[in-house]
Amino acid sequence: MAPIKVAIAGPRGRMGREAVKMVESTENFQLISVLDHKYDGKRLHELEGFSGADVPVYTDIKECFDTEAPHVLIDLTTPETGYLHTKTALEYGVRPVVGTTGFSSDQLAELTDLARERKLGCIIAPNFAVGAVLMMKFSQMAAKYFQDVEIIELHHDQKLDAPSGTAVKTAEMIASQRESKEQGHPDEKETIKGARGADYDGMHIHSVRLPGLIAHQQVMFGAEGQSLTIRHDSYNRTSFMSGVKVCVETVMKIDTLIYGLENILD
Repeated sequence: MAPIKVAIAGPRGRMGREAVKMVESTENFQLISVLDHKYDGKRLHELEGFSGADVPVYTDIKECFDTEAPHVLIDLTTPETGYLHTKTALEYGVRPVVGTTGFSSDQLAELTDLARERKLGCIIAPNFAVGAVLMMKFSQMAAKYFQDVEIIELHHDQKLDAPSGTAVKTAEMIASQRESKEQGHPDEKETIKGARGADYDGMHIHSVRLPGLIAHQQVMFGAEGQSLTIRHDSYNRTSFMSGVKVCVETVMKIDTLIYGLENILD
């Protein structure tokens, strides 16, 4: 079987470095290029920490696609760049696997239409960790029985978007099973703005950003006389790579956009 040719956007980031290792160590994957905001014309092995990766570095995504013709783009950049990369990839017939979060609903709708029009697979996953997906699924199940819920997501202090894509996706999944309800006392007043966190359909989402954290989330349900907490912790970024691998394999077999790893796991 011919290998899946992969380009990676954001190779020097923490997630990007793990993705490079994963692609290079997977038998039916072939890393053919990377996209970076500098070092154009270099070889990846010339950059610090990439001694074995002998592939070209591009700053221009269109030049990369024209020259290398990858099958799949793994994008691990920022919301603004990730959106542009995903749109360009679909326009060039390249299948995106996107771990970047923070896309707006309008952007997701536009990308969904473009993937359908081009009959190309595209997977956008707010979280690639299988355990995190199970946490979201279990929370969705619990929401049938517990109406009162708060989401606390905790990430490293270099994360740009808040709340996280995982927290928003969790809230969306819970809302699909929960009657809309404004939680807390009806006369509740924040004495410091933001103390109650973001409001999504009446439930609250709290974002913590601290050095030393990686990616963590707990969903707390409360009812008369009891509470239920569902929590997932990623202690290193290797925990995300099994999900990235599954997405690369799956995106080659589909012809539409899928949002969320939970939608491709059996």
